[in-house]
Parts: sequence; structure tokens; C-alpha cells
Amino acid sequence: MPSREPLSDDAIDDALADLDGWSHADDKLQKTYEFSDFREAISFIVRLSFYAEEMMHHPELENVYNTVSVALTTHDAGGTVTEMDVELAAKIEDLA
Repeated sequence: MPSREPLSDDAIDDALADLDGWSHADDKLQKTYEFSDFREAISFIVRLSFYAEEMMHHPELENVYNTVSVALTTHDAGGTVTEMDVELAAKIEDLA
């Protein structure tokens, strides 16, 4: 299982190079996805929930009609970005 130790800013920047559209702000990895409609947005949330639950790592999610905003931080690490967040972001990218 990936580490829950905080990543340095340099390590986060390196990870973001492989995560198209993701950003780092407020100690979170963040991205907003846009879908064709509400049903597709909710389907995305349900699919990503299986990965999150499998990892025992749960994102902050916000849905408004056809958009889903995802924020990843590791609460066990004091609300900082860890390898867990990077791995879950990569899995989420595979779904989008």
C-alpha cells in the first residue's frame, strides 16, 4: 500500500507532471471533471468510489449537475498530500 507520509512540494510537482489537469492547492490535489449530463457525472462518482473504498482512502467530492470536483488529501497525515493521493488520482484518471 502506498505511503501515508507527507510528500515534499518537489515530489508533488513531479507527480502532477503525470496527472493531466490536476493541481496542488491548500494541501490537496484537485481536479474538476465535466460530463455530458448528471447521470454520467454520478456514474463517475460511483465508479471512483470502488477504487477509493478498496484503498480505504476517501476523496472530497462535489457534484453540481454535470461536473464533479475531486479533492484529495490524507487526513491521517495531517491533511497533507501523500502517495495515497497520487495513486488514487491516477486511478481516477483511468476512469475519466
